[in-house]
Amino acid sequence: MKEIGEQHLTESGLVVLDITAADDETARRVVAELSQRWATSGPPVLRRTPGLPGVSARVYADIRRIGTEAP
Repeated sequence: MKEIGEQHLTESGLVVLDITAADDETARRVVAELSQRWATSGPPVLRRTPGLPGVSARVYADIRRIGTEAP
């Protein structure tokens, strides 16, 4: 994955989440749950690294903003 850039962390409340899961479905479900709570970068690009188990994904989130499901 690309290096986390300074622009992704310019303010309090902005986060970068690296997710590793056993399979694609689990990773997508986690991101969907996160996006209901907070504003996120949306569905991630899932990556597999030869020799390592599972899939990985990176999600950018703004925890100051409500996601798709209002409280």
